[in-house]
Amino acid sequence: MMTRPYVLLSAAMSVDGYLDDTSPERLRLSNAADFDRVDQVRAESDAILIGANTMRRDNPRLLVNSDERRAKRVADGKPEYPLKVTVTASGDLSADLNFWHHGGDKLVVTVDSAVEKVRNTLGDLADVVGVGPELDWGRVLDELGRRGVKQLMVEGGGTIHTQLMAQDLADEVHLAIAPLLVGQPEAARFLGAASYPGGSTARMRVLEVRAIDDVVFVRYAPKERG
Repeated sequence: MMTRPYVLLSAAMSVDGYLDDTSPERLRLSNAADFDRVDQVRAESDAILIGANTMRRDNPRLLVNSDERRAKRVADGKPEYPLKVTVTASGDLSADLNFWHHGGDKLVVTVDSAVEKVRNTLGDLADVVGVGPELDWGRVLDELGRRGVKQLMVEGGGTIHTQLMAQDLADEVHLAIAPLLVGQPEAARFLGAASYPGGSTARMRVLEVRAIDDVVFVRYAPKERG
């Protein structure tokens, strides 16, 4: 049986649950020490996944920035960088985005009807695979498992975090809570409205809580609900 990856959701949010504000500039929620923690988790992961919306909005490079961590990956027989994955139902991707031009291998997971469109847009910048008529997260994880991904780090956005939590597919959640309040209803949130497993009274197990300078870092085990 194909083993699906261990799915780790990673997000920085304001105290009131927002991933960003509505200004054109990206809201810096985290701090240097917490960015370094994220770099370590990336280095420990086999793949990093973001949604196409997040890619279009934030244009991230999604790299392991530490030379030492990359060298350790290579010494351990891994590629210098984790596989970078994006999912898109529309297939609307630009070949100019940073994602394609930094780091190691890239993979686009999309619906069968958009495979040709994405291949035509990206050429040899990424591998492209279809997972059926709609974006099925079980099939996405199966595909990554087939490719040898043991730990998948999901860095957003909120729609993807919500879907994976609602479908009980997240094994661990890493939340960096910044001492900020956004208060803008139209801004992106960590999680949206959904029917979550166990309903509103199911308590997740806490794995770790610590302060990282002015940010509070919390690890949850979402599948362990009481």
